[in-house]
Amino acid sequence: MVSQVDAWLLGLVQGLTEFLPVSSSGHLVLAQHLLGVTPASGILFEVCLHLATLVAIVLFYRRRVTALVIGLKSAEPAAWRYVSKLVLATLPAVFAALLARSWIEQQFNSLLAVGICLLVTGCVVWSTRYTVTGGHAEEPGWRAALAIGVVQAIAILPGISRSGSTVAAGMALGLKPLAAAEFSFLLGIIAIAGAGVLLLPELGAIDAGAFDAILAGGVTALLSGLLALWAFVWLLRSQRFHLFAWYAWLVGGATIIISLA
Repeated sequence: MVSQVDAWLLGLVQGLTEFLPVSSSGHLVLAQHLLGVTPASGILFEVCLHLATLVAIVLFYRRRVTALVIGLKSAEPAAWRYVSKLVLATLPAVFAALLARSWIEQQFNSLLAVGICLLVTGCVVWSTRYTVTGGHAEEPGWRAALAIGVVQAIAILPGISRSGSTVAAGMALGLKPLAAAEFSFLLGIIAIAGAGVLLLPELGAIDAGAFDAILAGGVTALLSGLLALWAFVWLLRSQRFHLFAWYAWLVGGATIIISLA
């Protein structure tokens, strides 16, 4: 069973890497390997950490979330259009999770797969160097929303950064950097919540010790996630987002070496 200290460390890794373009899932796999721990609750532990970072998204974008909720209640066309695009963009990940869940979970046990995916993430993040000033749209069109959703589905793989790849896709499709980030993170609310709902039946199968570890990791992930969100937005505004590619390449290469050792 994962200890409280390990849970805090894994929560810190999750919170910092969920929003920075370096893949939280890949870092969790690598961190668990280096710490020599395997949470007793398996993938459920990781999903609960993601749920903690979901709370961070809601807090960070609370004004936008509140405006959308009010807009939906008052039947504002703009709010319904935006939320409908979020739902559309969620569908590819839903299909991927339902049709290939077993295969995807197997990749979480492969350091080699994580390393390769981190190299891919680096290339995707580097591409934003050429698109950061080219976007002018405040929200994606319907086709662009679906394309971002396909990218999010691919990012289920450990080592592919969900935030980095979806924001990069949004910018490549003509969105302003901050608009791409907003769509990506609001999309993340649905994706993360959906994963949590799918695993709710498993909550009854874990013991009190696992709950303690989940709580410790979740609180840490929430607080560090808020810090990472602020850093993410600052990187976009300062046009330094692409520099994280070097980190992804470095960690990806090191992970491949470790996997082959």
